[in-house]
Amino acid sequence: MIRVLLVDDSPIALNILQRLLSLSPDIQVVGTAANGREALALLPALNPDVICTDLHMPVMDGLELTRAVMASRPRPILVVSVSVETGSPNVFRLLEAGAVDVYPKPRAILVADQEKLARELASKIRILAGVHMFRHAGTVPPRPPLSLPPSSPVRIVAIGASTGGPQALREILSHLPIGFPAPVLCVQHIGSDFLSGMIAWLAEASPLPVCKAAQGEVPQAGVVYFAPEDVHLELDGGGRFDLSQAPPCDDHKPSITVTLRAAARYFGAGAVGVLLTGMGRDGAEGMVAIAAAGGVTIAQDEASSVVYGMPKEAVALGAAQHVLPIEQIAPALAALADNRNGVGATPRRKESI
Repeated sequence: MIRVLLVDDSPIALNILQRLLSLSPDIQVVGTAANGREALALLPALNPDVICTDLHMPVMDGLELTRAVMASRPRPILVVSVSVETGSPNVFRLLEAGAVDVYPKPRAILVADQEKLARELASKIRILAGVHMFRHAGTVPPRPPLSLPPSSPVRIVAIGASTGGPQALREILSHLPIGFPAPVLCVQHIGSDFLSGMIAWLAEASPLPVCKAAQGEVPQAGVVYFAPEDVHLELDGGGRFDLSQAPPCDDHKPSITVTLRAAARYFGAGAVGVLLTGMGRDGAEGMVAIAAAGGVTIAQDEASSVVYGMPKEAVALGAAQHVLPIEQIAPALAALADNRNGVGATPRRKESI
């Protein structure tokens, strides 16, 4: 039985969440709180496996609650919020503070949507209940930067992530240097309501521009592009973005594997694939494609992954040439680009590939 504490100042929202979770026999709501202070007082007695919290609440909001929980009684926190419907990155402050994942708050339950919403929310909670990490940057001993013999220049970097991905992507993108000599394509499994807010939050920390990919656009070196909502991010025969309406792959749309395969087809040995924390196996076959094309593949290690699912699948297939802690992936990409593209080369931030 997964024990859940719900924290929200709206009685209506609490009632809706309780009704949705009551449809899952393996999940028990052990308590509710109207703000963070009430939640902290309940923690010792209730000892929940997962906390679901809103962001905006009186007395103590979700951000303060998350910081307090991480400092004293760490456990998985799911942010259930409508705060990003306007594209605000505020909800991602909670991820920065230690929350694991986000879910859009249901405002009402229509009969047709109830089972779907209940399945989605229960799935998030089951994943979080299995999370046993709360590591912090700097705990992993440093290793020498990744350096490979010069061959094909780095022409594209494709990164995929799921649960725990926003935090991992922020760690990587905040440490890539200005003038990085290749475009960076990202696919993140996240609710469509949250994508714009996540991009704005990541852009605050990244020295590189961060945006959504647009149909027909030519990817530019030194720019980070995200797959838009509900489409696959592919490349056409001219190397331009093709936002595909093809069916889901590995149960996802956008799919990491689809983007990695596209990078492998068009850029061959110049492609670098990176697979980060997440549940499932999306991206593993894409890593196989990049390795087979002569490109470089990097998987996040188990110790720094919130959920060691997708990287583990790539390792099991023999498709991960390098397995690195999250803190070392950006330095590895920078070193690899320098080594293959020439240290001290003129930055190509505005140059088309």
